[in-house]
Amino acid sequence: MLRFEGYEVREAENGRLGLALVSTWVPDLVLCDLMMPEVDGYATLRAMRADPVSAPIPFVCLTARAERHDLRKAMELGADDYLTKPFTRDELVAAVNPVLAKRSRGTPSH
Repeated sequence: MLRFEGYEVREAENGRLGLALVSTWVPDLVLCDLMMPEVDGYATLRAMRADPVSAPIPFVCLTARAERHDLRKAMELGADDYLTKPFTRDELVAAVNPVLAKRSRGTPSH
């Protein structure tokens, strides 16, 4: 969906591979599913926030579970926003654009 909107997108199949990718390339934003094999989204977010290089990268959670405690946990760990699946392209862009705009203004993302 984001490629269609003109964004450059790199993908990782799980949190472990995502953390390896972020260690070699600093993205403008990370979209991360909370429920992934090997290393889940919470552990990915925790690891990113603990690393000075990746800590400032905006992090938007994707989740099929809109349970209040799941979303609160992600926000407490430093997520900038979340999007509940399924979502439309317009909803995705509406979640991504403000986070990217905040980053481009130099405003801390979390």
